[in-house]
Amino acid sequence: MFGLADVNSFYASCEKVFRPDLRDKPVIVLSNNDGCCIARSQQAKRLGVKMGDPWFKIREQHYAEKLYVFSSNYALYASLSTRVMACLEELAPCVEPYSIDEMFLDLHGVDTLVDFETFGTRLCEHVYACTRLSIGVGMGPTKTLAKSAQWASKEWPAFRGVLALTPDNKTRTSKLLSLQPVQEVWGVGNRTARKLNAMKITTALQLALVNTAFIRKNFNVVLERTVRELNGESCISFEDVPSAKQQIVCSRSFGERITTFEDMRQAICQYAERAAEKLRIERQFCSHISVFIKTSPFSRTEPYYANVASEKLLTPSQDTRDVIAAALRALERIWRNDHRYARAGVMLNDFSMSGIAQLNLFDEQPPQPRSQELMKVLDGINQSGLAHLWFAGRGVAPGWKMKREMLSPAYTTRWKDLPLARIG
Repeated sequence: MFGLADVNSFYASCEKVFRPDLRDKPVIVLSNNDGCCIARSQQAKRLGVKMGDPWFKIREQHYAEKLYVFSSNYALYASLSTRVMACLEELAPCVEPYSIDEMFLDLHGVDTLVDFETFGTRLCEHVYACTRLSIGVGMGPTKTLAKSAQWASKEWPAFRGVLALTPDNKTRTSKLLSLQPVQEVWGVGNRTARKLNAMKITTALQLALVNTAFIRKNFNVVLERTVRELNGESCISFEDVPSAKQQIVCSRSFGERITTFEDMRQAICQYAERAAEKLRIERQFCSHISVFIKTSPFSRTEPYYANVASEKLLTPSQDTRDVIAAALRALERIWRNDHRYARAGVMLNDFSMSGIAQLNLFDEQPPQPRSQELMKVLDGINQSGLAHLWFAGRGVAPGWKMKREMLSPAYTTRWKDLPLARIG
């Protein structure tokens, strides 16, 4: 049996943890640069706020009660996500993180001690006691059925956030799948769902009953795997060790349009620095660095320009200095004046597990001396919480910095933002 634990309205719920006055209030969280709604509490959903609604439209609406709005606080969300995962690891036999607010659970042998739904209820209670975040838990003989069960546990309050689809209760499984729209099935995208609907396949149960050879012929092996999973055949294995990343991307939209090379150089320097930090966390070395820049595709009065350039390192590296230098060389090749740039980013590819390579006599950028020792010291200081070091090339207070005008405090990652409790 597999389980899937998912935090309810994760971003919005995180904003409420240290604000008990907002416990029953409508809360939404905005995307980068306070662009559009990306998370809603249940109270906000009842007010009619929709995912993707732009902030400038929401701001002009008149709702039945006050709407509390927050900018994305990624440091807070990552910290609380780590705490939730730790709680689940304390009770589940084996775990597999799936996203920032979801984790698959290996429930093998759990039913020899307690029934699955009782165990799911204990998971919910333990996570809430430790983090004040509520989760939903779905369980099934395959990962896809566990996802369907988790979807149903949120869709119908009668389940109280916990639902198990066991192999010995096929009637319950069939009933749930008959009520689940096919577009809600894990692994079925919008385009595939439209094609299925055109074939009169509108529910998960109808999809499960389709012949797998027909699915393979008219769609792909991925959807065939989904059909088999819906029928209780486990095709997606449990991965207790996350697979190594094949690419690292660090990209942001700018709070203000960038028009000068110096501002863009600072932005690329900052993104390259962050990408190199992620690379070292993955314990990888990269040989391929790409940079992209683009103007807004939605502007009707300005010409659209987008371009990408890459640099190849002859010796794989995880040194921030090497990544920044390569990224800036790539930027120089694609920069064009007289444009108002809206977004840029740095991408790292071609990873290896070590920086050992045959040195090239004609390499103009030989390996930095004592590189690993320096990067270890740099990361140690930055992860200590006591200080932060950065490369001067990224600037001090850039005007293009991402807008987050309604940012909540970093309650769990910054000492000065630590909440204080007063008694009496």
